[in-house]
Amino acid sequence: MKIYTRSGDEGKTSLIGARVDKDDLRVEAYGTIDEVNCLIGQAMAELPKEQFSRIYNELQKIQHELFDCGSDLAVVYEKNKHPFKTTQAMIDDLEKRIDDYVDEAPALEKFILPGGSKSATLIHSARAVTRRAERQIVSLKREHQIHNLVLMYINRLSDYLFALARVINYRLQVNDVEYERSAIVFKTDKSS
Repeated sequence: MKIYTRSGDEGKTSLIGARVDKDDLRVEAYGTIDEVNCLIGQAMAELPKEQFSRIYNELQKIQHELFDCGSDLAVVYEKNKHPFKTTQAMIDDLEKRIDDYVDEAPALEKFILPGGSKSATLIHSARAVTRRAERQIVSLKREHQIHNLVLMYINRLSDYLFALARVINYRLQVNDVEYERSAIVFKTDKSS
């Protein structure tokens, strides 16, 4: 099987329903989602798999969902004949995980620096790239109709990755480093 087609040699690529330049906003957005997926895979390779089996499985599920998001962005909305793959249930699941991880990690008052364990650092990197993907999707949405659940999912994913990085550090007994010039920006009362 050949993996090259030569069809992109002139700087064009195919969407589902159109052919566009390789630097088209859609391609930039789903390409950045692919970068997030790679960083998540790298973080998974660093996680002690037995200690973090549930998180490992969650991240693998998210990798599949990121393919769904990329696929939905590659569809020209007006020409779509099939249901989109990104669902509200995927977003709801991320929200539940976020709540669980926020409850597990120590209370946070100030901004923290990305870092700690190698796995958490890679998750923070994935979070930062997820934010870039979100910005690109917002730019895309200004010019084209998109499946809005993709934007919602990516927004929630960055929150999930932040909460996850903190939990990984916490379970590995690695302290987060507070940004030294940060004001108190987060409520610390976990009972409300």
